[in-house]
Amino acid sequence: MSACVPARADSARTKHIHPPHSPPPGGPRRFRLAGADVSAAIAVFLIALPLSLGIALATGAPLQAGLVAAAVGGIVAGRIGGCPLQVSGPAAGLTVVTADLIQRYGWRTTCAITILAGLAQLGLGCLRVARSALAVSPAIVHGMLAGIGVTIAVAQLHIVLGGTPQSSVPDNLVALPAQLANLHPADLAVSVLTLTLLLLWPRVPGRAGALLGKLPAALIAVAGATAVASLTGLLLPKVDLPSWSSHALATLPDGPVLGLLAAVLTTTLVCSVQSLLGAVAVDKLVTARPAPAGHVKRSNLDRELLGQGAANVVSGSLGGLPIAGVAVRSSANVAAGAVSRNSTMLHGVLVVIAALLMVPALELIPLASLAALVMAVGLKMVSLNHIRTVTRHREVLVYAVTTFGVVFLGVLEGVALGIAVAVGVALHRLTRTRITHDQVEGVHYVHVRGQLTFLAVPRLSRILHQVPPGADAAVELDGSFMDHAAYETLQDWQKTHTAQGGAVDITGRRPGTRISEPAEEDGCRCRPWTPWRNHQCERPPKAPPPDAHGQAATDGATGGTLAAATGPTAPGTRDTRDTRDTAGAPGAPHPLGASGAADGPNGHELARGISAFHRNTGPLMRRELARLAREGQQPSQLFLTCADSRVVTSMITSSGPGDLFVVRNVGNFVPLPGEESGDDSVAAAIEYAVDVLKVRSITVCGHSGCGAMQALLDAEHGGARTPLQRWLRHGLPSLERALPDLDARANEPEQEQRQEQKQGQEQEQGPEDGRSRPLLAGRGPVDAAERLCLANVVQQLEHLRAHDSVARALRAGDLELHGMYFHVGEAQSYLLSEDAEGGVFALVPTTDLTA
Repeated sequence: MSACVPARADSARTKHIHPPHSPPPGGPRRFRLAGADVSAAIAVFLIALPLSLGIALATGAPLQAGLVAAAVGGIVAGRIGGCPLQVSGPAAGLTVVTADLIQRYGWRTTCAITILAGLAQLGLGCLRVARSALAVSPAIVHGMLAGIGVTIAVAQLHIVLGGTPQSSVPDNLVALPAQLANLHPADLAVSVLTLTLLLLWPRVPGRAGALLGKLPAALIAVAGATAVASLTGLLLPKVDLPSWSSHALATLPDGPVLGLLAAVLTTTLVCSVQSLLGAVAVDKLVTARPAPAGHVKRSNLDRELLGQGAANVVSGSLGGLPIAGVAVRSSANVAAGAVSRNSTMLHGVLVVIAALLMVPALELIPLASLAALVMAVGLKMVSLNHIRTVTRHREVLVYAVTTFGVVFLGVLEGVALGIAVAVGVALHRLTRTRITHDQVEGVHYVHVRGQLTFLAVPRLSRILHQVPPGADAAVELDGSFMDHAAYETLQDWQKTHTAQGGAVDITGRRPGTRISEPAEEDGCRCRPWTPWRNHQCERPPKAPPPDAHGQAATDGATGGTLAAATGPTAPGTRDTRDTRDTAGAPGAPHPLGASGAADGPNGHELARGISAFHRNTGPLMRRELARLAREGQQPSQLFLTCADSRVVTSMITSSGPGDLFVVRNVGNFVPLPGEESGDDSVAAAIEYAVDVLKVRSITVCGHSGCGAMQALLDAEHGGARTPLQRWLRHGLPSLERALPDLDARANEPEQEQRQEQKQGQEQEQGPEDGRSRPLLAGRGPVDAAERLCLANVVQQLEHLRAHDSVARALRAGDLELHGMYFHVGEAQSYLLSEDAEGGVFALVPTTDLTA
């Protein structure tokens, strides 16, 4: 028995040709052509036919060469290439290069150069270096295309006027006055008609425009001009397609070796870069296409380079123009709904059929009409969108130099010049570092803007030594890179300066740039992990002088009346409270100074904070804020909370611009509607949020350590004398809910012990007055102030229900009310669960948002 035959039929080595319990395949898979590919192929064919003839005319090549390149680009590059929906063919970006080659070496040698460029592309594809072509700066690519577009437009303008273009842009510009003096009215009329149809056809209004817009404007423009020229009998130069039997093919290259090598290099570079960038652009178009009819794979750039190389070899062998990916046809292919490479290949087949069967119709097209079409394509290559993009990225110089280099020197020379300028700009940015020194209120600020490399070390050392020994200093690093030499310079200076009794704070834009942490005794609370890490640390000012009652001034959020809740700073200790918001306190200087200029400490810090926003956060948020500016605010929640500076709504709710409609006041009060001495601003905000903004929920948020609640407990309620005391009257219902017998406790101190026992019973059985007193989950309030904070949230929710707009929305089921309590010291949030008996604020659990 042969060793190659298994001993048993059920041997483990026996492999099933098809899966078990399924019928064997019924033969080879049949070829299927999707309807979307057919319609897309027709649309691309109608665009490619006139453009191929026009580009061939612009290069001075035989007109059949454009049709050959279109057919080969569709069939060969479409079948082998790595971008299924990119359509290849004669591209406008190759017009200048090809025209120059034809004038220098003749048409047949140009075909040989196309073959060699294709072989070079095949070699690059095998080396898998396609991604390296994307390293070319977009400013250089856009500048190259703009220069080629200007060259095309200037040359075709002579044909539009009835003349013959010269060999270069300067020669065309010099000959233009004479051409204008010797116009050919028939050529000009046909060209103007072509441009008019090309411009107005996509803008036909109404339902007719929607139907007619499916026909490409380029086809309509050329067909309309051809029909008018034929019906009026105008005598014009027209398309001449000689017999295919006399079509010129490639021959051995003839010319100087260095010149031929430069020609091959230029053709390879332009074809490859344009095709690869086009493939990337097609991927973006496919991704953005709504509801694609089928899955389209992302481009394989190395395979795309192989496909382009094979297509150029075949096109050059058959006497066709050089081939590259064409943006106009590719975008039309994607927009028409193509789902596979079959659309690209079918468009090439249609070009072959047209070249064989439609020669009499093609020979009716006036050359002036094709020239006008190509001139319009050239002008579109100078894209205003590209200019705005390079301006935004500060690469206008690279773009301009490349454009003018291509126009006046040539494509290869212009690209080389653009690369040199781009490298120079990159080196300039790397070495350009601005280091400034400023002194504000005794603190020396050293601001470093740019990359901190060894080249900037001499300037950095000179500026650092301008800081006097023993002085307070802050070094601000505004850059993304610091090399070892700069790091050691900063570190050595910091150690020396600190040893001499000075204080140094080094901060940066990104975490990790702080060389050392400031000492705790400096009172600095900034840390790199905070989202607002770019605000600057300053030594806390000395404690303010006591007032007439021996108490220190407090922050402006709760006013001087609430100072008793915290008390003065103990003697001999440093005041660690945040005193940056004390501008409104009695006796505090105005933040803008007497003249309104930001010369005070608070004003200086405000300006620096705004500057940090403009530099760091603004560029990241500009697009989102621009969208909100266009669309208007559409918040989903009204968030009503206290004005306390420690309650940062966006932080504790993880929200951003446009998410919350926030109302803040001292004590998060909601005055009852129509109440005497009420506050229409809160009622107006509620009405606007519910009736106009259509918010879906309202949240009342209290917090621990609220100064307004402590003031309610400490104040005498016999009369309201100050604005703050009048405002606190809106919290009296909350006070009655939390501590209904507060007055009895105040008048009869001996009853305090019995009252505490009674409150403990009420936590288990409920209060005697039947009103719920909310609790925190797992524990009761730690003191009367916290009990009042919780009761105040519940009470303000009841006040909300009394407002007409809220009541209507609640009845309609369009609105929800929520209570929230934020414990500042624990950084924990509690939500009111009204379903629980007595009202319980439940801790919001931490969840894994990535699960």
